[in-house]
Amino acid sequence: MGPMMTRSRARDPNVCGVTAAIAVIDGKWKTALLWLLESGPRRPGELRRRLPGLTEKVLTQALREMEADGLIHREVHEVRPLKTVYSLTPFGRDLSEALAPLADWGHRRLAKLTDSLPVS
Repeated sequence: MGPMMTRSRARDPNVCGVTAAIAVIDGKWKTALLWLLESGPRRPGELRRRLPGLTEKVLTQALREMEADGLIHREVHEVRPLKTVYSLTPFGRDLSEALAPLADWGHRRLAKLTDSLPVS
């Protein structure tokens, strides 16, 4: 299933709530971007430095989608050179807080998998 299919699910009123939420954070970087923005507004360059492997193109795409989904706010300061700052909206903060228990569950699952690996 391609990314466009997942994106369309974010707006389909007939999917379950979990599916609708996951569609909004789908992809490798969006949850990491949410966590980073939780501690305060950040500039795109700073986000890229904190997430090695994230290209400028992919970052721009993710930020645009997150803005379209109402999770983040983009503010452009009229200075030269133009300074863009991203911050979480209250809706984005709600999502970030809702994801925390899911993240805990994920870490517990990974620990369980590690514990059950055969010792060589």
